[in-house]
Amino acid sequence: MSNGRLSALPCPLPAGPAAGSPVLLLIAHGSRDPRHAATVDALVGLVRRARPSVEVATAYLDHCAPRIPQVVDRLDGRAAVAVPLLLGRAFHAKSDIPAALRATGADLPVADVLGPSPLLLDALDRRLAEAGLDLGSAAVRRRTGVLLASAGSSDPAANAATRALAAEWQRTRGWAAVGTAHASAVPPHVPDAIAALRAAPGVARVAVAPYLLAPGLLPDRITTAATAAGADLVADTLGAAPEIAALLLHRYEHARHAAPAARALSA
Repeated sequence: MSNGRLSALPCPLPAGPAAGSPVLLLIAHGSRDPRHAATVDALVGLVRRARPSVEVATAYLDHCAPRIPQVVDRLDGRAAVAVPLLLGRAFHAKSDIPAALRATGADLPVADVLGPSPLLLDALDRRLAEAGLDLGSAAVRRRTGVLLASAGSSDPAANAATRALAAEWQRTRGWAAVGTAHASAVPPHVPDAIAALRAAPGVARVAVAPYLLAPGLLPDRITTAATAAGADLVADTLGAAPEIAALLLHRYEHARHAAPAARALSA
């Protein structure tokens, strides 16, 4: 991020020959809710169709199988790039995934998390349009306040990154206002954030966009709270959107090309 704005994605990196492509090891959080794993599977399907030359393996941090040690063991020494299916750099990205990979003894390059990226804004727009908002109308955007509702984190930097994304969404897409709320114990909470948006100048309707990758406990909590607070529209989670698949592949390509250069500098 530069000057408070999201940087555009660089030009696509070369994929390289199929034989030389490392495995894309997608690391998801995991959930007891079966909708989570189903969403991850659907997203993996999009990635495979977009890049058939790249083998994709999935591992979970918790609740679901297979776990990271099992999948790394199955790689049997083959080259791989770990790609976190995470929106921000909070505890899972900073601690859990690196620790789990270190415990396997594998020295894998780890890609950056998905956010921030203009592709995330495109995916959020997609979900709002699917929920019935007329995004083609500039007048509708100027009268709509959007609530970017995330899980929330105990890491202040992660919450600040979500607020920065909300500010960029408003600046680049012409919304009347964009606020943030959290589904966890960290304020602001959904009802208070919706009330603040309703009071913002020019806001005639409030749309809620869950900033979460898959259905589960927290997205359900957001939907319930938003409905009770009188939101005019609640979108679906980001889920298996083509923009998310493209972003995963971009993070993979960047990490696989950066790893040799980093090793050469270290040497």
